[in-house]
Amino acid sequence: MRHEGEQLVQRRAGVTAGRLGSAGVRAAIPPVAAEFLSRQRLLVIGAAADDGTVWAGLLTGPEGFTTAPDPRTVVANLSPRDGDPLAGCFDTERDIGMLAIDPAGRRRMRVNGRARKDGDRLLVHTEQVYANCPKYIQTRTVTEEDPPTATTTAHTTRTLDADQLRWIGAADTFFVATHAAGLGTDVSHRGGNPGFVTATGDRRLTWPDYVGNSMYMTLGNLELDARCGLLFVDWERGHTLHLTGRARVDWSPERAAAVPGAQRLVDFDVEQVVQVTGATRLRWSFGSYSRFNPARKDS
Repeated sequence: MRHEGEQLVQRRAGVTAGRLGSAGVRAAIPPVAAEFLSRQRLLVIGAAADDGTVWAGLLTGPEGFTTAPDPRTVVANLSPRDGDPLAGCFDTERDIGMLAIDPAGRRRMRVNGRARKDGDRLLVHTEQVYANCPKYIQTRTVTEEDPPTATTTAHTTRTLDADQLRWIGAADTFFVATHAAGLGTDVSHRGGNPGFVTATGDRRLTWPDYVGNSMYMTLGNLELDARCGLLFVDWERGHTLHLTGRARVDWSPERAAAVPGAQRLVDFDVEQVVQVTGATRLRWSFGSYSRFNPARKDS
């Protein structure tokens, strides 16, 4: 059942009645999804903190660190590390969005529900489980792993500095967490060729919304609550860049027409920045861009 925000976006986007629905969304974890989860080394999670800010964070580990012991439970055998904005959030139970993604195989699945810490583990009671298509996923393969003694440090600011702006400008992938009170939290993947995310100054980002699955879970949540969190990963060095702020969808067809492949544009105003050095021990090597990525006008 789609919530009000998703229905509003679907109507505005002109999605026909025949394409509405839950598109395979279920509360229980199918056996094939449980098997997929057990092989993943990368999870992106999202949640709203006690102050209302929304963040996306990263969990990585060996194969098998995430399991589904029963059809309504996911267990991650670790929780957000020190420095991650979500560290400590799940000391009390709250809504969670979770994305398990296999960049090498261009496969991903989303799990939304309620989560809490249990020792060093994160326990998730599932409410929505579904797979996504492989569009806009760039292939990457884990090539090495830092030793457990690697240090983690975090630096917090209110604006993006020049190095962070270059990082974002070169990115081909990021993740976005959204939340709607009483309706849950969601995390989704966004991908494109480098330069698909643009910056205006040190507190405004814009990205195109490409053709997707017409469910509009991200945009539907933003329709009800503009607060959201973005996550950029430095795949080669293991650093992460976490942003929280507010996003607004611009439905202007004239503005979208200037960006190849854009159905509409999303503007994001930065309110807080957390850069974590040594956020993950894993290192990935780049493979290839998705064939679905729209080409830039200057390419």
